[in-house]
Amino acid sequence: MSEHRVELTVNGARLAATTEARTSLGDFLRLKGGCTGVHLGCEHGVCGACTVIVDGAAVRSCLMLAVQAEGATVTTAEGLAAADGSLHPVQQAMRENHGLQCGFCTPGVVCTFAALVDRNERPDEAELVNAMSGHLCRCTGYQGIRKAAKALAEGTVGQSQQTGSAA
Repeated sequence: MSEHRVELTVNGARLAATTEARTSLGDFLRLKGGCTGVHLGCEHGVCGACTVIVDGAAVRSCLMLAVQAEGATVTTAEGLAAADGSLHPVQQAMRENHGLQCGFCTPGVVCTFAALVDRNERPDEAELVNAMSGHLCRCTGYQGIRKAAKALAEGTVGQSQQTGSAA
């Protein structure tokens, strides 16, 4: 097999490693970068669990080769929180609205929403629900995820904690 050196920025840190040409970005991030929040489900781009942000766009990491990410900036769900530990608005919305259960699809959904929110601070609910359509969730029935999308669209994320009321 042919080995290639790949260098990219993952969650703000430089990652350089040698990998086979056929290695998916998802496998590379998990095995070489320790990003275990990248969940590989179907490995066909259907379930969305492996979604990460590559140069600002939500990408199925099972469909992209690591060598294609040479020089790119990649953000996984682990890299969305601020340095002080405060959650990204999408993470906070998911937390407040119980948008997860088993957590397998959650990192991919969060990255998809984050890529959208980072491009457009207040996407409407329809945009968020449409973005969610590329994700399969077996646990929540999507209700908590849809509530999180609504909170993001309405700009109400974090308000329950500010007022002291229960989430």
